Amino acid sequence: MKLEVNSENILNGLVNQLRSFFPITDKEIHILNLVSKEVLIRCEKCFGKNSNKYYSEGGQVYFNPYHSGQYTIYLYYMSNTIFKWDKDYIRLADKVYYLNKIMNACDLFYEIELPEYFMLDHPVGTVLGRAQYGNYFSFGQNCTVGNNKGIFPIIGENVRMTANTMILGNSTIGDNVILGAGACVKDQDIPANSIVFGSSPNLIIKNRK
Repeated sequence: MKLEVNSENILNGLVNQLRSFFPITDKEIHILNLVSKEVLIRCEKCFGKNSNKYYSEGGQVYFNPYHSGQYTIYLYYMSNTIFKWDKDYIRLADKVYYLNKIMNACDLFYEIELPEYFMLDHPVGTVLGRAQYGNYFSFGQNCTVGNNKGIFPIIGENVRMTANTMILGNSTIGDNVILGAGACVKDQDIPANSIVFGSSPNLIIKNRK
């Protein structure tokens, strides 16, 4: 993967950002160093499936930490990798997760298991809950995935949430579904290969070729 700045400077930048808001110990910095290679590998896999022009350069997968969308994904992977790597450092995962909200206004909690390949574009104001997410999930601004009465959605592959959309509760979203701007699906199943408009229970569902 081609890096806009080398991996050491990416990590040093993260440490300085964390120090601006939280106390950071030498041990926590050591943990960040230990997981940083795995985080970049996860970024490379994810970015390599993204057709957005900013995710490749000269035929190579490209990571620019000054691109806020890419950095949002990097910070999610960092917090999620720390969480899975060693539960003794959950407070460090908390700090990286919190930093992501501070910098990018996007709520991607480290216990949420986003798929190996997912995309985002201008994700400001988005909150993703503990749903099941299929590969090639994508979302924009002000999107919400959440529970209703403790039940979370199941989301298929290649599902796209456009601006101001919601998927809530006991909902199963089929593969290749697009939620049109402002759509709200609550406790309702959506068949594969559909475009969805409106709000439950009065959704308009159209077939996609």
